[in-house]
Amino acid sequence: MTICYFTASGNCLYVARRIGGTLLSIPQLMRQDTIEIEDEAVGIVCPVYACEMPRMVREFMAKAKIVTPYFFFIYTFGMGYAAAFAHVELAARKAGLKLSYINAVQMVDNYLPVFEMQNQIDTLPQKNVEGQIENVCRDIWERKQTVVTVTKETEAEMATYAQRLAVPILRKDTAQGYIVNGNCIRCGICARVCPASNIKVTDKVTFGSSCEVCYACLHNCPQNAIHLPVEQSSVRFRNEHVSLKDIIDANG
Repeated sequence: MTICYFTASGNCLYVARRIGGTLLSIPQLMRQDTIEIEDEAVGIVCPVYACEMPRMVREFMAKAKIVTPYFFFIYTFGMGYAAAFAHVELAARKAGLKLSYINAVQMVDNYLPVFEMQNQIDTLPQKNVEGQIENVCRDIWERKQTVVTVTKETEAEMATYAQRLAVPILRKDTAQGYIVNGNCIRCGICARVCPASNIKVTDKVTFGSSCEVCYACLHNCPQNAIHLPVEQSSVRFRNEHVSLKDIIDANG
């Protein structure tokens, strides 16, 4: 079994590890000229962004040649996922894949414009994350099948969410509005955890125009030096089972 994952604050890496198999980083795969993956089961683990998948994951699905009789997709999310399943179904069809199984695991939501991180962390036990992951693992082991139906109404819902959320939120130039305060020691960790190679550190931190809006730089800065113009929390989050080195190794 092969699992391709996209992670910023560790949730998806943890879920991928718990499912098992050979783990491949999507940001690292995307740096290759060609991507070919063949296995008896191939899955993708990624977060929900604005009710759909991250842009890089969508591009990965279009670029990769995946050959498998069992293709599965697992989202992590905090509040909801709306039409996110439908996005996967349509992307899989475009890639010539049959989506065998899809599910979502509710965890801490790291979206700082909306969520207060300490509250997200404190209420985590109520979400029974381990129980959710165990159910997903069992389903995959048993090769459970799910069906995602995409109707005209679903497509209209997807278009609405895209216009209201994805288009304004997932802008490639988003990071150019981030604020780096005096706590910055120019250690370069923000650049090393960025899955899009969108950050350069010299005598200052410079953000480019290929941001994935994943917040890896904000949540993993050891000095808590990177901030949004408006955020609900100065507290930062990384999955307790994942180290900073793990994030660097995944995205560097």
